[in-house]
Amino acid sequence: MTDRESSKDNASRSPDYLSTEQRALFETYKANLAKAGLYTPPTAGSPASHDDATILRFLRARRFEPDKAQKQFADAEAWRDQHKVPELFKTFDTDEMESSRRFYPRWTGRRDKQGLPIYVYRLASLDGAVRKELDGVLPERRYQRIIALYEAMTRFVLPLCTYLPHPSPETPISSVTTIIDLEQVSLTSMWSLRSHLQQASTMATANYPETLNTIAIVNSPSFFPTIWSWIKNWFDEGTRNKIHILGKDPGSTLRSLIDAKDLPQQYGGGLQWVFEDGPLLDDDIVGVISELPRGPAAFVDGAIVKP
Repeated sequence: MTDRESSKDNASRSPDYLSTEQRALFETYKANLAKAGLYTPPTAGSPASHDDATILRFLRARRFEPDKAQKQFADAEAWRDQHKVPELFKTFDTDEMESSRRFYPRWTGRRDKQGLPIYVYRLASLDGAVRKELDGVLPERRYQRIIALYEAMTRFVLPLCTYLPHPSPETPISSVTTIIDLEQVSLTSMWSLRSHLQQASTMATANYPETLNTIAIVNSPSFFPTIWSWIKNWFDEGTRNKIHILGKDPGSTLRSLIDAKDLPQQYGGGLQWVFEDGPLLDDDIVGVISELPRGPAAFVDGAIVKP
C-alpha cells in the first residue's frame, strides 16, 4: 500500500471526511443504535457512550451497510458483557499483562508515516521456553489475556497516537500497522500454533473491527501458500485485502509506509529494536508521557489514567 492509498483509506475513518452518502448512512446507523439502546448520544452533562471513531469502525467493517453494522455492534456489546471486559481490564494483574506481551503482536513504540502505531509479531520468538509457558496457560485465561491486550491498544495506544502530531490531525488514529515475521518458523511450528493464532484473529475481527490497517508478512517461507490456505478464512474479506506478502526483502515496500528511523533494522530500517524489547518511544511520545505505564491504563485528554 502506498502513502496515497493509505491516506485515502484513513480519510473515511473520520466522520468529518465521509462522503455525503457515507455521512447519511453513518447518521442513520447512529440513530438506529440509539433506538436499540446500544448507543447514548452526548448531552450537556455527559459524553456519548461511544466515540464516533469506535462506532464508525463497525460501519466500515460492514461496508457502510447500517443493518449489518448494527448487528455486529450489538454482538460485540453482548460479548463485552459476557466477558465483563471493563472489569477484566480494570483488575488485570500488572505483571501478568506485561509478561503476556511476549506472546502477541507488540508495539515498537514507533508510528508509521500516517501516525499509526507499528506492531511486530515474530513467531519464532514463541519457541522453546516461551512456547512451553504459553501452552501452560488455561484456555480461558489465555483468552482473557488477549482481551486485556486489545483493550490496552484501544484505550491507551490508539488515543495516545491520536493525541500526537500526525498528518491528518482531524482523523483519529483507530488502527495499527503490523509486521508479521515468519523467519525461522517451521511448518510444524505453524501448525501447532494455529489454535493460538486463530483465537486472537477471530476475536479481533468480530469485536475490534477495522483496528488492523496494513498487515505486512515478511520472511515468508516456501510453504507459506499452505499456511495461507489454513488462515485466510479467519479474516473477513476486508481484512484479507490488507494483508501484503513481502517475502525476505521487504525494506523498499515497508519504507514507503514507515520512515527508516522508525523501522527496525531487520526489516530494512535504522531502528535498533527486536521483538523481545519493550517499546522504544519516539521523541514526540516521550514529550507527552516520558515512559509507558505498566499494566492496565488509558490515555484520556493528554494524560495517563489508571483504572
